[in-house]
Amino acid sequence: MATESDKLRERLDRATAHLDPPYAVVDLTAFDANATALADRAAGKPLRVASKSVRSRDLLSRALGRPGWRGVMAFTLPEAIWLVRQGVSDDVLVAYPTADRGALAELAGDPALAAAITLMVDGTEQLDLVDAVRAPAGRPELRVCLDLDASWRPVRGVHVGVRRSPVHSARAAGALAATVAGRAGFRLVGLMAYEAQIAGLGDAPPGQALLGAAIRLTQRGSYRELLARRGAAVAAVREHAELEFVNGGGTGSVAATSADPAVTEVTAGSGLYGPTLFDAYRAWQPTPAAFFACAVVRRPAPGLATVLGGGWIASGPAAPSRLPRPWLPAGLKLIGTEGTGEVQTPLAGTAAATLRVGDRVWFRHAKAGELCEHVNELHLVEGDEVVATVPTYRGEGHAFL
Repeated sequence: MATESDKLRERLDRATAHLDPPYAVVDLTAFDANATALADRAAGKPLRVASKSVRSRDLLSRALGRPGWRGVMAFTLPEAIWLVRQGVSDDVLVAYPTADRGALAELAGDPALAAAITLMVDGTEQLDLVDAVRAPAGRPELRVCLDLDASWRPVRGVHVGVRRSPVHSARAAGALAATVAGRAGFRLVGLMAYEAQIAGLGDAPPGQALLGAAIRLTQRGSYRELLARRGAAVAAVREHAELEFVNGGGTGSVAATSADPAVTEVTAGSGLYGPTLFDAYRAWQPTPAAFFACAVVRRPAPGLATVLGGGWIASGPAAPSRLPRPWLPAGLKLIGTEGTGEVQTPLAGTAAATLRVGDRVWFRHAKAGELCEHVNELHLVEGDEVVATVPTYRGEGHAFL
């Protein structure tokens, strides 16, 4: 009897029989189901789609067309400008501070862009840079969001989370808010606090029960602390500005972040594609929706099959978790001495003996949008046919970061 994995492989193989690997596909049924599930987990609070996790205008627009989704979180200012000019959204939050003088000049020279894009800041130096590009008197008012560091510091010298903003306390947030509110040419409209140690860290790493228990204990402590600190920071900032939004979270924390009364919107993106890093979450796992195919080109030994390419390694700490995972047919594994290679990837496992030259092997990427940096287009599959082929950012000639 055919398993679900067998059926998926057969369906993808039939849909793409006319294509030559390597190529990438997105299963629209899974994509849409993930979009609905994420919106349900947000419990009525709007979801802002993280563009870095999607990196295709067509699929960003598809997500924004679903109930519960509103606005884009971009990763660079040039990307935000492009998305607005292309009509993807008129509400784009840039997730990171920018030092791109050319993009700042373009933003400051166009009132429509200035009304649609919100800059991220965590210090006065970023405001000074904007003013150096174009003085307040010669530009429209620019929208600004404060980045509150959401890491957990349970004891002196211990930092749990990523290294982002220097603004950690409610007092510091209030002080920066007062400064921004007092600066001509800026309007403080939002606050963001991204809890990476909760949203971006799987709490059930495979085969590591003790580590998983430690992660869950840490996440519970971090969440309780952030709940109080984020609420205090929002109150402190609102003494100086009427905030339009308070943003937090990511795919791994949508339900928990939306439960914070201080948060008005949640960011998500990776869950639309369902990459392998999100297999390590207990609360919710997206349905895998994005895959890439490589062709078997040789059989170096009876129990091995080698595909051309495959080394599309994800960013982050150098670890096996960042390697693409051979997914279909089921029963394949990487070889420890080679991993995924720039030009070839040998595969072992029970399924390797059944593969022939010319067969496809389907991989899943470890992180979501980074898959799109390797292909010019995504083939959109419904059932067992490709219903559309859409460009990635790369396919439209853009490498924003």
